[in-house]
Amino acid sequence: MSELTCFKAYDIRGEIGVNINEDIAYRIGRAVAQHLNARSVVMGFDARETSPAFAAAAARGVMDAGSNVLDIGMAGTEEMYWAVTEFGACAGIEVTASHNPINYNGIKIVKSGSRPLDDAGDFQVIKRLAQTQNWAAPKSRGLILERASDARSAYVNKVLSLVGDNSGRPLKIVVNSGNGAAGPTFDAVAQALCERGAPFEFVRVHHTPDHGFPNGIPNPLLPQNHRATADVVREVGADFGVAFDGDFDRCFFFDEAGTFVPGEYVVGLLASIFLDREAGAKVVHDPRVIWNTQDIVASRGGVAVQSKTGHAFIKQTMRLSEAAYGGEMSAHHYFRDFAYCDSGMIPWLLVAELISKSGSSLGDLVRDCFTKFPSSGEINFRVDDAGGAIDRVLAAYSGGAVSLDETDGVSLAFEDWRFNLRRSNTEPLVRLNVEGRGNAAGLALRVEAIAQLLGGTRA
Repeated sequence: MSELTCFKAYDIRGEIGVNINEDIAYRIGRAVAQHLNARSVVMGFDARETSPAFAAAAARGVMDAGSNVLDIGMAGTEEMYWAVTEFGACAGIEVTASHNPINYNGIKIVKSGSRPLDDAGDFQVIKRLAQTQNWAAPKSRGLILERASDARSAYVNKVLSLVGDNSGRPLKIVVNSGNGAAGPTFDAVAQALCERGAPFEFVRVHHTPDHGFPNGIPNPLLPQNHRATADVVREVGADFGVAFDGDFDRCFFFDEAGTFVPGEYVVGLLASIFLDREAGAKVVHDPRVIWNTQDIVASRGGVAVQSKTGHAFIKQTMRLSEAAYGGEMSAHHYFRDFAYCDSGMIPWLLVAELISKSGSSLGDLVRDCFTKFPSSGEINFRVDDAGGAIDRVLAAYSGGAVSLDETDGVSLAFEDWRFNLRRSNTEPLVRLNVEGRGNAAGLALRVEAIAQLLGGTRA
């Protein structure tokens, strides 16, 4: 029995033909259906070349386990999430490698109610079953049922139910789908908005799904990919721009000047929207960059709840606290009324509604936050000894800290600045975030001083 190395810390990713292929996809599909004793499993896939074949193989595995497949075709991960809840399915599988290189693919899995898998009780059990192929004999083979149209219609109705009546001023919005899976779903949302009278004009960029990714892998977080959206925002005089990753469970914002808006500020902005709607609501955030979010939540009478980074942890914390919204600086945004799942489509709809009705620009809405709470953004360092590198930093700074937090990695806070250091789960990397209270220039000096202690090279 050989280990399946495509099983990572949070989901399944692998290099095609090296540690993931159609046979492995079949085994994973069958293991999911068998472990969860599933009556039905939603199946979707992204725009990558191998994704339809991998999804078909996983579907065969599901059916061989005696479960029905609810086929939603090419769809975003969040469409799979909502279909599981909408159809009362026992599980959902999305074949996607999101923003990974072109020679990769992967699988995301949820169970009933669109809940994330428990690591020990579900994820590791599925891994062992897929490795051992200790298959149970089903009473009968499952069927494949086409549900693409129904699933998309239900999804569009759901995401639009989370925004208002679209009665504000007209907006011009640049939308960059990165040749991933977002284009067709976005068109369905845009059509429904048009039918409801929304005063929005859309400028589409790299819109058609293309498995060759002629404009590069859709990863808008990378600085070198910002111009593809930012330049068009400036050229057409748009009110803002939005760019999606490959399976569009993340979206990234650009203001009216084409300036990229880092995810930690988007978390604060979305938190403010929900707190204006629901007094005293709880907002979940990750521990990397927190001061701007906590300040906004406190100023609006909400309750900020910190969670370990990662979708399974955020979703669990949200469910336990019944939080209205949760956000990570990596551009994952979670919504109680969307089965506590993350969505890349809902955030831009909420921001468009806010800008349209408030009369403020996106730049206006976040500019003071940039100044009040400057942030370094996440910086990765490739090091030989991650533990030793972190120990050097802690030895230098622990004595002067006013607080230490080990929710995720280690965070040290001082009177006017704070940093978080985390090890990568899969690579010899240390991830650094530094934030401050004003004084952006001083923040840059803090980053350089910590970088010297970490050593290695910036990745």
